[in-house]
Amino acid sequence: MNLPRRRFLHLAAAAAALPAASSIAWAQAYPTRPVHIIVGLPPGLTPDIGARLIAHSLSERLGQQFVVDNRPGGASNIATELVVRAPPDGYTLLLVVAGNAIEAPLYANLSFNFLQDIVAVASIGHTPFVMVINPSVPAENLSEFIAYVKANPGTVNFGSPGAGSANHVFVELFKMVTGVNLVHVPYRSSMLPDLLSGQIQLLFAAIPGVIEYIRTGTLRALAVTTATRAAVLPDIPAINETVPGYEASGWLGIGAPKNIPDELVKRINQEITAVVADPIAKALLVGLGIEPMSMTPADFQIFMASEVEKWSKVVKFAGIKPE
Repeated sequence: MNLPRRRFLHLAAAAAALPAASSIAWAQAYPTRPVHIIVGLPPGLTPDIGARLIAHSLSERLGQQFVVDNRPGGASNIATELVVRAPPDGYTLLLVVAGNAIEAPLYANLSFNFLQDIVAVASIGHTPFVMVINPSVPAENLSEFIAYVKANPGTVNFGSPGAGSANHVFVELFKMVTGVNLVHVPYRSSMLPDLLSGQIQLLFAAIPGVIEYIRTGTLRALAVTTATRAAVLPDIPAINETVPGYEASGWLGIGAPKNIPDELVKRINQEITAVVADPIAKALLVGLGIEPMSMTPADFQIFMASEVEKWSKVVKFAGIKPE
């Protein structure tokens, strides 16, 4: 049978549109079964709680369970690899955090490439850290602290949960841009007892874990690490006000395996953006020390790439090696 040319072209165009229409319909129907959000951190940490808040809100909005699945270990690389190997169907997602961008240059022999194998889906928020010192350090502000350390190099110790942790690299960036000499003391348990007793003198910490000590004067807050002041500590200046250009913060969002359909990425992004914009969810995030931050998938991908580039320079400068 010979079809008229115009009729043939119409049929061909319709056939070509079928996959796109199918993809859109699939994204609109999503999810039809439980979704797992893989978290490479232990339960109870701020990013984990933030993920649970988002998961609960998504479950209510979409009528399917969004389940947080903690897979700590291997500096969160175990969780990342699990998602990299998962089907790209939107039912296995990854809580991406600042640590992923730090670990990308730190671990050279991984079986995956974070930026190539994980697709940015939606940002959730960023977490300001605060620079706190034991009051025994004779400095009332950041300028005095820098002057004191330069006059007494190697006498101020700072703690972290280990080499390559956010608490560690945020200080290494500070050292890089100020030229001060600070001594790193890694811990496998809480650093706070030694900070409070004066065994170590400095900590760059997530705000929720130290805010009560700041309020009571047990610890002295010198500055926050974000480019501007943090809403929860409006009277504490940003490091950037004294050291122009300094900026560091934790952040969290959602990633997925590569090759996930674009329409599905857009759908999940829209739902998470709506959750983050909801006044109740927003207030709960702020209460956790997470300042809401929404981006398009494309912008979030660019942001993640910029973070990897940034921390690659710090890792190289400080000569950080995985433990």
